[in-house]
Amino acid sequence: MFYVKKRMEVSGCHSVVSGGKCEELHGHNWIITVYCKNDQLDESGMVVDFCAIKSAIMGKLDHKNFNEVLDFNPTAENIAYWIANTIPYCYRVEVQESQNNTAIYEK
Repeated sequence: MFYVKKRMEVSGCHSVVSGGKCEELHGHNWIITVYCKNDQLDESGMVVDFCAIKSAIMGKLDHKNFNEVLDFNPTAENIAYWIANTIPYCYRVEVQESQNNTAIYEK
């Protein structure tokens, strides 16, 4: 089995429908870590191209209002789920809003 891990920092804001203070628009420097695995490599010798992972996430989220670019309540949990289902061969995603708050989705 081959494994890859891609970590990136995304700057973005959101407001979360939660009934709490997070309903106010606020931002984070999110740390997103994507884990992928496959028992075979593609024709280039990769599980998935690191640049493709970065492009899919950064292109959609970086320096954006997540409420405007995502069609769901942009909680860290929902963002992790969306990424896991967007990136080929992804089996785990960690979305860190702050040093003390991380959501993890694993297939």
